[in-house]
Amino acid sequence: MADINQSDRPLSPHLSVYRMPMNATMSILHRATGVAMAASGLLIIWWFLAAAISPSYFNFVNGLATSWVGDIVLTLSLFSLWYHFTNGIRHLIWDTGSNLGMRRVQRSGVTGIAVTIILTALTIYIA
Repeated sequence: MADINQSDRPLSPHLSVYRMPMNATMSILHRATGVAMAASGLLIIWWFLAAAISPSYFNFVNGLATSWVGDIVLTLSLFSLWYHFTNGIRHLIWDTGSNLGMRRVQRSGVTGIAVTIILTALTIYIA
C-alpha cells in the first residue's frame, strides 16, 4: 500500500528553484506582446466601428479610449509594438548566424529593452 505520509520526502526541483534566463523571459514576452497587439487591433477596430455606428456610441468608446484606463492600455500597446519590433530585429540578426554568443545575446537583450523604452517614450512625447 502507498505511504500516505509523504511530507518527509524532498520535492523535485522546478521553476521556483531555478532562475529563468533572460533570453527565455524575452521569448515569452515576445509571444505575449504578439497576442497583446492582436487585442489592441481589436480595440482599434471597435473604435472605427463605433465611429461608423453613431456619434453617441463613438463618444462613449472614444471616452473610454481617452480615459486614464485607456491611456494605460494604449501605452502598454505602444510598448508591445516597439518591443515586438526590436525583438524581431534581434531575431533577424540571429537568422544571419551572427551575435549568437552568450554575452552578445545578453547584450542584445538589454539593448532591445532599452531601445523599446526609449522609442515608447519618444513616441508618447511626439504624440
